[in-house]
Amino acid sequence: MKKTTFAKSLLLVVLFSLGCISGFAQASGLIKRTIYKTDKFEFGSGGTVSVAGAPDGSVRIEGWAQNEIEISAEIEIQAATEADLNELAKVTGFVLEESLGRTGILSVGTHDKKYLKTASKKFPKNLLGLPFKIDYVLKVPRYCDLQIDGGKGDLYIAGVEGTMKINYLDTNAKLHLVGGGILAVFGGGTVDVNVPTRSWRGRFADIQLAMGTMNVSLPPSLNAEIDASILRTGKIENTYADLKPKTRKALFTEKLVAAKSGVGGVPLKFTVGDGTLKIFELKEPK
Repeated sequence: MKKTTFAKSLLLVVLFSLGCISGFAQASGLIKRTIYKTDKFEFGSGGTVSVAGAPDGSVRIEGWAQNEIEISAEIEIQAATEADLNELAKVTGFVLEESLGRTGILSVGTHDKKYLKTASKKFPKNLLGLPFKIDYVLKVPRYCDLQIDGGKGDLYIAGVEGTMKINYLDTNAKLHLVGGGILAVFGGGTVDVNVPTRSWRGRFADIQLAMGTMNVSLPPSLNAEIDASILRTGKIENTYADLKPKTRKALFTEKLVAAKSGVGGVPLKFTVGDGTLKIFELKEPK
């Protein structure tokens, strides 16, 4: 992948983070309150689920066999007084944007001034910028597409077979790929990518990390075309024995691996700007 393409993709993450976390500062002497909000509704397979996460908070998504979406959100707000917490509770959480074949889960709070103008026209200005956190647990139909934007927090995806587009600022991410395709850009952190079976039904994977560690575990005898690269500083640590150079004279280096596994096929691209990219064999559970 060209460096310019990677930079453009990363810019999406940066723009999201700037829009979400500007003005946030840790304040001392604040009290906390935790709120729980849930929802559950019908949603057919083949649609798109979009999640706009909070500036701070985790997103956990699991695919299941039901044609329903289940949302559980743990919302932590902070303020100086109980009265201020009451005001914050009115405007912090998530709203749904529903249309045919698409559901958007949009985090709302004091970071979104446009939302505040409609939700609370007399919202106290002294409460703007107070820190809050939303942790999501979602269950979605196994066969659906995902679009996820997040700030700082853990990300977990498993059991979803569709096209996934992910932009996350700073995360410890665990991606268990079942099928479909994935285009993901992470600003920093640790990203664990797991391809569970050699007969993986995916169409493509393109996963990029600006700074940090990416761990890629592959099953034995996987049929795939694999491109791994370090753009600036760091190295590739490859212990996956089934990788062979795409062309006979193209040697693997600490910065670039252009390889084929098995008979080739599915394109898998892994890119790290600064950091470590580890490729190794998936161990069978004992």
